[in-house]
Amino acid sequence: MKKEQEGVVLAATAGMAKVKTSRHNDCENCGACPGNAAIVLDARNPIGAKPGQRVLVEVQEVGMLKSAFVVYMLPLIAMFVGAWLGTYLADQLAREAVWFQVGGAGLFLIGSVLYVKYFDKSAGSNTKMQPVITRILTE
Repeated sequence: MKKEQEGVVLAATAGMAKVKTSRHNDCENCGACPGNAAIVLDARNPIGAKPGQRVLVEVQEVGMLKSAFVVYMLPLIAMFVGAWLGTYLADQLAREAVWFQVGGAGLFLIGSVLYVKYFDKSAGSNTKMQPVITRILTE
């Protein structure tokens, strides 16, 4: 599924463009982006839009959902798995479980944060995850 937004091209260089778009309902609910009224996207520019033109930007919704899962849910899941493994290890060693749970949750949280950083870098270079300018609305 694809989500389309209108925006204005601020700058264009070598197949990429900075596009200022208004925030939609998903952005307002998330609150991760700075500012209240607009955000600036780095979008692929296969049609050669120039600064000042109004354009239609398309964002793959699957990419947005995958990104949201990795950033928000993966660290929580990792902490629960780490705590569970800490409990298991404490039972095997016949020790007090609480410190093993905290240690396991902490280690898995750190691992998931490192993966989120890696995912962010790889998503930036993945063309399927980047917004694309599909149409020029005004000259």
